[in-house]
Amino acid sequence: MAGKGQDERRPHGELVADVLAVLWESGRPMTAHEVNAALDKGLARTTMATILTRLYEKGTLRRVPVARGFAYEPVEDAAGLVAGRMRRELESEPQRDLVLKRFVSSLSETDEETLRRLLLEAEGGSA
Repeated sequence: MAGKGQDERRPHGELVADVLAVLWESGRPMTAHEVNAALDKGLARTTMATILTRLYEKGTLRRVPVARGFAYEPVEDAAGLVAGRMRRELESEPQRDLVLKRFVSSLSETDEETLRRLLLEAEGGSA
């Protein structure tokens, strides 16, 4: 049986998403203290510093020195981050053509039309 403390804990992915949302919205590098204050969730200073450091080590954030610490900013916007994850997943799969086929067949009609348009635009831009 889960205790009350466990029920109140948020999934780690949700917290990371909230941190990234704060940084994207800010449009400027922010310190761990600033991100923590913007989230207003009562997290420990060390918790926020750990999250930001891990995102930096993964290449999701870049950091700049400020005072006695660092300020962090996203390397890419939200769409770029998702696109990077998609590319890495595709690159790790030996049967890329099968993965792409299954992906395309699972798209909605609207998404498929968008993908076709984007591919045509990319083809026209490289000619």
